[in-house]
Amino acid sequence: MPQQSCKVVVIFITCPSSDEARCIIRSLLSKRLVACANIIKGIDSSFWWNGRIDKAKEVLIVAKTIRDKFRALENEVRRLHSYEVPEIIALPVIFGSTGYIKWVEREVKS
Repeated sequence: MPQQSCKVVVIFITCPSSDEARCIIRSLLSKRLVACANIIKGIDSSFWWNGRIDKAKEVLIVAKTIRDKFRALENEVRRLHSYEVPEIIALPVIFGSTGYIKWVEREVKS
């Protein structure tokens, strides 16, 4: 049965390169701000920037952590990220397998 009252969030962070994404992930893991993170390559992004529509090739970090770690994670990503305004958004996990949720909570609280 899925665990309710879940504290886990999934964080999306776009980056201009896999190298930058790996650097950010290494730091987040070493500081126990995330339990795990994935890199998804080949993202074609379109967005408004400085009054015009722009586009970029990016990679996406998908990181798992708990809500209480968001501000520290955001500060660390901002410190390492090359973008002026990096995407750092958290999506709540409504339900998850009990074992996985407990693992995420345990790893970021250590």
